Amino acid sequence: MTRMPPKTTQKKTQAEEHLFNIKLESSQAELFRENSSATLEPVDSHPETEVAPKSSICNMPSSSESTVNVVLFGNSSAVCFGDENILLGKEHVHPEQDKFPRRREISGRDVSVINILDLYEGEMYLDPVEYITGQLLNENNIHSFIFVLQQRFFTDADKLGIEWLQKTFGESVLPFVMILFTYESEEDSDTIIDDLKKNPVLEQLLQKCGDRYHTCSKSMNNQSEMKTLLEKIDHMVSENNQRCYTAEIYNTTSTQKEQLQDSKTQQTEDEAAGANLTVDNSSEAKTEEQTKIIEGDKEENPEHGTAEDRSQQFEEKQKTELFIKLNLTGKLEQKMKMEDVLQITKPSSENDLVHTFLQRLLLMNYTARCGEGSKINQTHSDGMINQTHPVAENADENDIYNDIFTQENEEAVQISLVHPMDVQMALFHCSDHFLRQLMVTKLSQCQYAVPLLVPNPFTREIEFPLWTFRQIKKSWKTTDKTSNVISKEKTTVTTDDEGLTKIMYNEKAIATADTPMVAFFRLGDVSSSKSQLIDSVINKKHSTFFHRHCTGSNTNRLLMDGVVEIAWYLPSGKSMDHFTDCVAFCNLHGDAGAQQLEKQVEILSEMSSVNVVFLPNLNKNDKRMAKLQKLYKLSKPMICLLSEESSHVTQMRAGKYRIGLKDRNQSAISKELTTTIRELISKPSVTFKLENVAKHSGIQMDEEFEDCKRGREAAKHLTNLLEGKDLSRNKETHLPCQGRLWKKWCQMNKELHKPQGSYIELKKSRKQMEMKKLREQQKACGLREFMKMFIEKLNSQTTDEMVFVLKWITIFLDNYTANISSFHNEYYEKWSKILNLKKSHDKSGQLETEQAELEKILEKINAAAFGLEHILREIGQIYESNTCVQKNKKEIGKFNVSSLPRLVADLMISGFPLELMDGDTAHVPQIWVSAVLDEVRNKLGDQRVFVLSVLGIQSSGKSTMLNAMFGLQFSVNAGRCTRGAFMQLVKVSEEMKVELKFDYILVIDTEGLRAPELAGMSTRHHDNELATFVLGLGNMTLINIFGENPTEMQDILQIVVQAFLRMKKVRLNPSCMFVHQNVGDITAGEKNMEGRRRLQEKLNEMTKLAAKEEACDAECFSDIITFDVQSDVRYFAQLWEGSPPMAPPNPSYSECVQELKNAILRKTSKSRIMTLSEFKTSLNDLWNALLHENFVFSFRNTLEIAVYRKLETEFGKWTWNLRSTMLSTEDKLLNRILNGDPQVAEKDLIENMKKKKEEVMELMKQYFEEDKDKETLIQWRSRFINKIEELHDELVREAKKKLDEVLQQRKTKEKLEKRKKEYENKLFNLSKELALRLKKEETDEHALKREFDSVWEK
Repeated sequence: MTRMPPKTTQKKTQAEEHLFNIKLESSQAELFRENSSATLEPVDSHPETEVAPKSSICNMPSSSESTVNVVLFGNSSAVCFGDENILLGKEHVHPEQDKFPRRREISGRDVSVINILDLYEGEMYLDPVEYITGQLLNENNIHSFIFVLQQRFFTDADKLGIEWLQKTFGESVLPFVMILFTYESEEDSDTIIDDLKKNPVLEQLLQKCGDRYHTCSKSMNNQSEMKTLLEKIDHMVSENNQRCYTAEIYNTTSTQKEQLQDSKTQQTEDEAAGANLTVDNSSEAKTEEQTKIIEGDKEENPEHGTAEDRSQQFEEKQKTELFIKLNLTGKLEQKMKMEDVLQITKPSSENDLVHTFLQRLLLMNYTARCGEGSKINQTHSDGMINQTHPVAENADENDIYNDIFTQENEEAVQISLVHPMDVQMALFHCSDHFLRQLMVTKLSQCQYAVPLLVPNPFTREIEFPLWTFRQIKKSWKTTDKTSNVISKEKTTVTTDDEGLTKIMYNEKAIATADTPMVAFFRLGDVSSSKSQLIDSVINKKHSTFFHRHCTGSNTNRLLMDGVVEIAWYLPSGKSMDHFTDCVAFCNLHGDAGAQQLEKQVEILSEMSSVNVVFLPNLNKNDKRMAKLQKLYKLSKPMICLLSEESSHVTQMRAGKYRIGLKDRNQSAISKELTTTIRELISKPSVTFKLENVAKHSGIQMDEEFEDCKRGREAAKHLTNLLEGKDLSRNKETHLPCQGRLWKKWCQMNKELHKPQGSYIELKKSRKQMEMKKLREQQKACGLREFMKMFIEKLNSQTTDEMVFVLKWITIFLDNYTANISSFHNEYYEKWSKILNLKKSHDKSGQLETEQAELEKILEKINAAAFGLEHILREIGQIYESNTCVQKNKKEIGKFNVSSLPRLVADLMISGFPLELMDGDTAHVPQIWVSAVLDEVRNKLGDQRVFVLSVLGIQSSGKSTMLNAMFGLQFSVNAGRCTRGAFMQLVKVSEEMKVELKFDYILVIDTEGLRAPELAGMSTRHHDNELATFVLGLGNMTLINIFGENPTEMQDILQIVVQAFLRMKKVRLNPSCMFVHQNVGDITAGEKNMEGRRRLQEKLNEMTKLAAKEEACDAECFSDIITFDVQSDVRYFAQLWEGSPPMAPPNPSYSECVQELKNAILRKTSKSRIMTLSEFKTSLNDLWNALLHENFVFSFRNTLEIAVYRKLETEFGKWTWNLRSTMLSTEDKLLNRILNGDPQVAEKDLIENMKKKKEEVMELMKQYFEEDKDKETLIQWRSRFINKIEELHDELVREAKKKLDEVLQQRKTKEKLEKRKKEYENKLFNLSKELALRLKKEETDEHALKREFDSVWEK
């Protein structure tokens, strides 16, 4: 019968647990030696391991008759379960629910399969393991333990598999272990040897198992492979002298466990009774106890391994327990992904540290790392004070000793603390490449240090996560008061007000930036906080590096030793800057003297510009002196910070300084250190570039991951086509469909829907023909090599590879277009020259020439912009042109055009935004967007979506707010960073779908209104059209306002309301919320109640006016756009907590964003939720209605429309006065002409109209100057005066033309009468002569006719 160790109910300290494990392993080893010495002989294939005792011998008949008992352990992800799976069958059942063994027939043999896959992972210290293993061995003798691993996917958790097996079944199990590698493709099956050579850890693991392994397909459906596996098991059993692993071996191990446990328990009870002392629950006492156990005398227990080994085992156990505490079990292998995080979920509880950290980090809330909520199983989470010692009724009130100095037993009240940095690093280790990148990007935005070198918590392999830095961009201003020219890759040069200091603006991808680097080390234990001192140098107001005095810090730090973090100081170009250029600061956590940190010290010391070392008082013979001497002998400058000295900064040798820390003011130390570093880095020195860290051997780089490498290669191959070409002509060359042809087509399409003048149908027909020709020209452009290669790459990649390709393309294009700064410098110089010409009142015409050149430079800047959005836009135009021109033929070369929407739909589902409105043409490509939405619907189903859009003035923080709210990455920058409109899907978690009644939020980000870049391009019409489109499209629109004054947005909303009233056939259900950004006063909501009331009254008044103008029934603004002035106006704190570029985001801003998000979700129940197909229909209906609208968008607000219509009415009266006068004048002059007066001239018309024209002009003057709306009317005065002048001149011209025609007709009539009379007289005379001549002759009738004809012909 299987014996199980009894469960102990008494709690054990971590040190006692570790001691128990050491004793257990010792006893197992002793038992193993006794058994093997008495009964066993070594096994040739595994000389360092002994086989089981003779009592474990089991009968093993011939292979045709035998029943083979095998145990499969490892990871279930290495196996594909199914009906064809010969060994494991259709489905995987966790061992706790499974009834094993399962009988299988393989190659005519009876195989008993015991499946305990997934048992070891995360359950190394849990009771179910003991129960299941006891049940397993009760009736089964095991021939082989098969460790299942997936080839090419060897995880950290897999490395613990054999260790778990040994701890559970004892050392005697190793001769019975074989590794089974599974592969997905046939090609992989041939590369196992190469894979082993590449992975030394895997090779060592295989050696531990006696070099026994087998390979098979992941689906385990190959009979030949399974037969070979059984043959290898037979061979292994033969090598083990027909022995099996039996219950007797396990019972012996269990007995030893029980005896050691009882002994330990008794010892603990005796010590507690004898000492009668309370346990000191301070972290110092706990550390001391652990040190005594871990660093015990090696001579007393030589078989236990070195103290270092025992310390490492203890640390690994603590780390494993940490991952279990954080609910990250299994995530080291099955990494968390972006889609797991970027969802609408319920707020996490404080005890869910990982998700609390993530939610705050995505909100750019730097309190994510402040440790709030880092207490697990906290009894008093509400912040109430614990009463640890209830006072007895008969207690002596004068006896204060127990109250003050006696503490309750630590084990009874211990609150399990998790260090905030352990939460961050555990999540980092459990995240995939994209989630890591997002994490690091957000940490950098919070002005936090980010991981540079990261040791694996279990294997200690060092990883350099370069990929995580790729999206980080930093901006700073470099100052130079000398005449030296500082060379920068991407700079814009300006000067200060006095012209004495050269200021260069820099914006760079931090991975490629060359900067000085200062490395910080600690040798031994020092009382001062290294990280805190670095913070005082970088940013005194913000803890860039987490230190012991930060909120939530504790001594339970497990994952930070050996981690190197990096942060950058970014100057602002002002006199208060600590440094004049960007400087990198690297901080090595842990004792730099430790052997396992040698590689980190080597890399940092080699790449640094300055080394700073924190030191205690060291003896000359201290082993750390060797490390210190090595650093000191380097040619690099070095600063020694001495914790036990109080001296000021002192130069020891050239480039070598010392500063005392003891009993000194922190500010003084910080100032001395800053000054010394500034002086040292001002001299020529080594510069640091992140990309160069990868050149060091002995570290792993995340960009060596296969998908990442292939993505980089594909992207580089693409962007190489752009190298060496003119920046301003690249789009024209490689993306021809979206250039001049597309812009002209959009302009014609808008004109087509807004016909004017006469012959409308003829004009429309001609425009349609021209538009079709433009589409044919677009199609004729075909696929250029760049686009052909881009589509090929995306079609041939998996989803992850595709995302890598797109991200690498973005990175390379950003680097490529960085040279656009030369255009900006050229623009700045030309603009400065124009300003000087204006000041000098230049009359030579040079000013006009320079302005024309300035416009050309601006065109170059716009043409040089080349990003992923332009590539995707080109795909859309290729699809539209081919769809419009040839309905039946939809292939270009070997590409099926109909597949393009499916390709981009995959991108949209993967989290990439789709361009909804082209920012260069302000036009929606309806055919393309509809096709993509159809494909999204085909892939996801007709999902329910809540449409959330944002609208606001340029640079008011729209994209920043959406990014913080949903963890997105819309473009954020000064100026017009977003052009047009983009939409992105945000998934709703399953638990929230039930509550919210929709599946996705469709987030729409838009470009800013009132953009100076659009001046002179019909800005008002563009803004009003965009605002109407965005508000009409969204279930909820966030009206973003910078400051407290909503006037500009108020005007736009009035136009939107009037436009909605005119779109009677479009079904709209808009609502809005006002968000006032950068409001510092926390009482702004209360103080602006009057302002909100006036806003509502104004909007209601304008709505009534608009409804009257459009003959609609609407009484208030909320009748058209749902809005509650009490709850739908929000005030946000300023974004930055200080002055950029070193200022972190304001936590109050993040809290405001979270409150707004919650408010939006509460309001979703009142909205009409659309499906994807309904959204597509609504989008097309709305855009078509906007194309037909030709009136309201040109006005500032509804009042202007009403005033303008009134002016048009008056203008009609004035024009009628002129027309009626002209009609009378025409009649008078016509009568004169008819009465024979041929002297009518143009001056007669002017003389007759002069008086009436003067009267009309006077009426106009009175109207424009005396009407109550004269302030509004003044903008149209000159235009209408010109129109009256033009009308007068046109009337005169038309009247003169008519009179001239009458005069010409009269003259022509007179000429005709005269000629008629002449012909009559001539004919009379000829007839008379003929009659007289023929009178004397007798002729017949024919002769008479002949004579008459001859006369007539004359």
